[in-house]
Amino acid sequence: QAQLVESGGGLVQAGGSLRLSCAASGHISSYYILGWFRQLPGKEREFVAATNRAGDSTKVTESVKDRFTIARDNAKVYLQMNNLKPEDTAVYYCAAATWRGVPAVGVEGREYDYWGQGTQVTVSS
Repeated sequence: QAQLVESGGGLVQAGGSLRLSCAASGHISSYYILGWFRQLPGKEREFVAATNRAGDSTKVTESVKDRFTIARDNAKVYLQMNNLKPEDTAVYYCAAATWRGVPAVGVEGREYDYWGQGTQVTVSS
């Protein structure tokens, strides 16, 4: 059974860094895309970053692309977050998508098949 487990969240001061990790287990070969979404307080879940297995399609949302970096190592995916801001406070979710016939990374939640439980990131001012 597919399982995604996040770690690395926590409390950090503005300007600090965190590295989120996500370990995928189960049908590892089916995780074509691995990525991250976040849900800010009172808001809907939004795309942050994702990358495909081939490494030829990676997207990072515009609002964080100068501060966040996504990396993948087989069935693990990481989100390096630098220069964190209070507005980055959210629950961060790992997500995985199976192969859908195109290599491009999707940014819509409905394009992802599996989700982790989420890890809280809190940035204090």
